[in-house]
Amino acid sequence: MKLKVAVPFFLLLLFSAPAYCVDLVESYRIFIENKADGRIMTASDKGKTWQTQGKVIIPVSKVNQNGYTASEWVGVGEVAATAVNAIHIKSGNPKTIFSILPREFLKPIKNYNSYIKQSSSIYTDVKINNSIFGGGYSPCVGNRVLVNGFEMGGSYVPKTGDTLTIIVEQPKKYPEAIVFENKFQGKVRLRYADGSSRVVAFVFRPVSGVGRFAGTRYLNAGRIRANHAGVIDISTSVAGRVGGFQIIPTSHAESKEMRSSRYMSQWMVVGPINLFGKSLEGVAPLFRYYLKPQYNENDIFAKDWEKKFLGHFLVEAKINGKWQPMPIFAMHPAVDLPKEANIFLRNVEEIRILFPL
Repeated sequence: MKLKVAVPFFLLLLFSAPAYCVDLVESYRIFIENKADGRIMTASDKGKTWQTQGKVIIPVSKVNQNGYTASEWVGVGEVAATAVNAIHIKSGNPKTIFSILPREFLKPIKNYNSYIKQSSSIYTDVKINNSIFGGGYSPCVGNRVLVNGFEMGGSYVPKTGDTLTIIVEQPKKYPEAIVFENKFQGKVRLRYADGSSRVVAFVFRPVSGVGRFAGTRYLNAGRIRANHAGVIDISTSVAGRVGGFQIIPTSHAESKEMRSSRYMSQWMVVGPINLFGKSLEGVAPLFRYYLKPQYNENDIFAKDWEKKFLGHFLVEAKINGKWQPMPIFAMHPAVDLPKEANIFLRNVEEIRILFPL
């Protein structure tokens, strides 16, 4: 006769597995010439053959030494954030970055308060939700960035004519999904196609509401809008409106930048599986290497549409024991947060991020 023993949560944390290790392989690389009309290209064969993705409209020659908080948790010469509407590169310690932006940001955008600094940005003619901005060639957090073919120095400032090469490496063994139990002490699991799974984090605070996250105006519900060393940003909106929630690690939840997450319901807070382990900021699989925005509705018109759709990330919710598409809650960017937004996700039992097949 087998006895079932209830193990206290703190003991699970104490004796759980150590930090997650990742074996990487190159998927493709992104090449950008930092000059007017500079080429933007990608290569899936380690640089042997290149495909044009667009061009640079305005190069960058400055950096921002006061980047967002989570940029501190990646190394110099690495991708600090990947999104449908921006890529941020870490170029110096502690929080020095510069950005790569899509064509839509050439004109000021009303009611947009997400992180953008014009003077330290490369402006491109690539559209939002396309190519390197969530359209199939996005980089991942932590990917290396070479300058003129060499590793980036410890305090790099871009110069006109420099070339940037982002080496997009991803795990050799991709999971089928990441599943979040949306409750206190809920497990965060990597699940694989062969039926195996691994607990990689615990939920310290479940999510029950949606917020007016500015970048969610660019994509529909059930999509990853952005991933950086301290955030997974997921949309519940429709294009042109705003709505979504974020998954953040415990230390970032305590930062000044994220003080609202301490009392509002639009954030899920996750923590390490080992009390003596490293906090999750900048750590795989949630905040490094694995996730990125990758979905484009226009792929349905592509000749290889089946391949493209199998390469998408999707986010689903389990409600009343059944998996379904992410529920939609969309707001006008300028309106106040309605009361019902604070409890919109209260019945969500689990959230899963489905990986490309």
